[in-house]
Amino acid sequence: YDELEKIHPRYNWHYKDCLTQVQVVTEGINTSTTLENSYNLMRSFIKAIEDGDTQKIESLIASKDSIGALMHKTLLTFKHNLKAVLNGAALTYSNGCLEGFNRKIKQIERTAFGYSNFINLLTRIRLEENLFKEKEPNSLLMAA
Repeated sequence: YDELEKIHPRYNWHYKDCLTQVQVVTEGINTSTTLENSYNLMRSFIKAIEDGDTQKIESLIASKDSIGALMHKTLLTFKHNLKAVLNGAALTYSNGCLEGFNRKIKQIERTAFGYSNFINLLTRIRLEENLFKEKEPNSLLMAA
C-alpha cells in the first residue's frame, strides 16, 4: 500500500475517470467489509513479518475479524505451522540456496530426459557445480 501512487492520477477505463492507485484500491476494498478486513489483515501481517514482530504475528493469526474464506484458510495454515512461521519471521536464516540447488538439479533432469543410471546424474550435477573437472583431452591425440 505504501508503494502505491498517491499523487499522479491516471485514467482508469473501469471507472471512466482519472484516479490515483490509492483511490482505486480504496474504492475496491470499500465494497465489502470482509474484503477490507482481509486486506488490512494482510497488510498488517506483511508489516509484522518485515519487522520480525513475532507477538504481532501471533495476535494477527488469532484474529477474530470477519475475513474471507481464503484468508481464513491461510490463517489456519499459519496456525498449524505457528512455530515455523514465528521462526521464519524472527530469524535471518533462509533456505534460498537449497531451493536454488534443487531447481538446478531438476533442470538437469529435464534437459537430459533422464539418465540411464544414477551415477551419470550425480556426475552431471558435480560437473555443473564445478566439484570436479572434466578430463583434459589427451595431448598425444591433439598432436596427431
